[in-house]
Amino acid sequence: MASTLFCSSSPAPASPPPPVDWRASGLLALLLALLIAWVAWQAPARPGDQDPVRLLAGGEGPLPAVIHGRLLSDLQRFGPGGADGCRGQLETSGGRLELAFDHCPSLQEGWELRLEGQLRRLRPSPHPLLAGPAERLERQRIWCRLQVEQLRVLERPPTPIADLRRRIAGRLIAAAGPERGGLLAALVLGSAVVPLPQALREAFRAAGLSHALAASGFHLSVLLGFVTLVGRPLGRLVRLLLAVAAILLFLLLAGPQPSVLRACLMGAIGVVLLECGRRGRPLALLGLTAALMLLLRPDWWSDVGFQLSLAATAGLLVTARPLEEWLQKHWPGAGGAGGRWLAAVLPAALAVPLAATLWTLPLQLLHFGALPLWAVPANMAASPLLTPLTLGAMALALVVLLAPPLLPLLLPPIDLLARLLLLVANAFAALPMAQWQTGKPLPLLVLLLALAMLGLLWPDLKRRWRRRAAALLALVVAAHLWLLLGDQLLLVHQGFAAGSGRDLLLARHRGRAALVSNRADPSSCHQARQLAAALGVARLDWALLLDPVAPADPACWRRQAGLVLAYGEDTAPLLAGQRLASPGLAVQALSMDSHALELQLGRRRWLLLPDRQALWAWQASRRPVPEAVWLGFLPPASQRSRLFQPPPRQVWLSGAPPRRQRLPAHWRSSGLSGFLQGDAA
Repeated sequence: MASTLFCSSSPAPASPPPPVDWRASGLLALLLALLIAWVAWQAPARPGDQDPVRLLAGGEGPLPAVIHGRLLSDLQRFGPGGADGCRGQLETSGGRLELAFDHCPSLQEGWELRLEGQLRRLRPSPHPLLAGPAERLERQRIWCRLQVEQLRVLERPPTPIADLRRRIAGRLIAAAGPERGGLLAALVLGSAVVPLPQALREAFRAAGLSHALAASGFHLSVLLGFVTLVGRPLGRLVRLLLAVAAILLFLLLAGPQPSVLRACLMGAIGVVLLECGRRGRPLALLGLTAALMLLLRPDWWSDVGFQLSLAATAGLLVTARPLEEWLQKHWPGAGGAGGRWLAAVLPAALAVPLAATLWTLPLQLLHFGALPLWAVPANMAASPLLTPLTLGAMALALVVLLAPPLLPLLLPPIDLLARLLLLVANAFAALPMAQWQTGKPLPLLVLLLALAMLGLLWPDLKRRWRRRAAALLALVVAAHLWLLLGDQLLLVHQGFAAGSGRDLLLARHRGRAALVSNRADPSSCHQARQLAAALGVARLDWALLLDPVAPADPACWRRQAGLVLAYGEDTAPLLAGQRLASPGLAVQALSMDSHALELQLGRRRWLLLPDRQALWAWQASRRPVPEAVWLGFLPPASQRSRLFQPPPRQVWLSGAPPRRQRLPAHWRSSGLSGFLQGDAA
């Protein structure tokens, strides 16, 4: 039995085992992983009995609280230049919570802290298209946030691994600058633990090169390839030890992220199979690795990085080689000398990024509603740089730890490669439609798209199945375009204390959109950008901001819309009778002293009454009752049934009435935080 589990030098048996269809076994393993993910989705994580959220006793907060715990990571700044403070995560004896600081203190991972502040429950996002903190942190089993007012450091235990990461990142950034030094550090440690400039992250995301910044299987494969090359003259045991040391070092530096653990598990098993002289079945290995990881941590199924890494790796294992062979066969001009050279080189360079892009396409649409249109050529241009740059960055990390004075001498050639990679990323990110806003499809359409792509990309399928997959793909695209081009009004309401709230009204007409917002703060601008991008709108026609306070960041709004009309120095954005219009979308002010507005969306007209003053102004104008009304406030129960005569076809209400009160017929409520949407036909 032992000889079947470990490498053996005994000769192979005379009769080899029957061949196994590795694609079928790999598909079964992947289906097993999906089954485990489905079971995990059916049983979502819940806070334990001693979790800090239990202090709120079912309420929302805020509640004064004193919390003791250990800091899980260094604090991360957010907002422009970190001006909005910083955040971190704390582990207590009963669970985890997020920390929020107005000003960033000097705290480090592993420190024991005593914190005083206001404890709040993380509120869910008012709309599924908005990525809120509750949805983001629930995957990490965090349900509440402490706004820290006072703190005291109780203990500073040694954290050698965190100090090691901090030293590598700090030295490289100090030597090469925030962009190039951050890039070099990310190639070694991963972008999750490196403070990268936001502009650099956005450029790599727009160019489709985000995988270069995230610690993943590519970086480990480069390291293992180099270790295998160095250890080739040595014995099998030495090569195994070198490979294990490289895997452990990569895991320590990058941290136990899902994509890193997947890469390490696959790398370790692959090295053992290779050294044993056996040919592994990579797709089956990938599926079993994913199943094992989901058994250990079922919540990882919802990690976007884990999903993208799994899909991209499966695409490389299943599709890259057949796609390369097909491209070589059909490459134009393959008969000449130059054509033969191109047919030998370019198909191989094109097949890898194209296979990874096609397999991750459904996930890209599901999570981001956008596609990096130039991802394939960008990856082809960056591929010759990534391998030497990754090896060079790892060598520089060793220099930082072992011989820091040599860093200025060895940095220039690696720094040149980093400059070239940044040039490639910025050039492709600046091209037109670098981030193609396709909008987030419905989950059912994403599932059908995945099935269609699988039918087109899976090798050795019969032609009739490929024709059916192509027809399904055309049907999915047509359905998504039909939904995008339809007229629709979307109300997103987020309630706050004392009856106040944030209201965003997004009107869509034939693929274009316009916005009316009762607030002009940066959070409203961020949510408006998220909504527009998720609905496939690259830029709003116009935006009307009803906030009496001028926008704190006008540039944010100007980036979102072709025309922004907002309050200035005590002046209304629209005078009575004035209109803000684009084809099929228009808004008109109804009075001089209120926010009473009339919105035209296609052939339909809406009356917008954000507050009571707007209602009074509309009543004084004696205008006829339109077919649709939005109320940004809750009228008294005695007035609701006779507020509009004759009653309109529908009334939208921001907020919710008390539990025992009923709304009149045709009235719909958004709830305390929620949304309403409807066709404008």
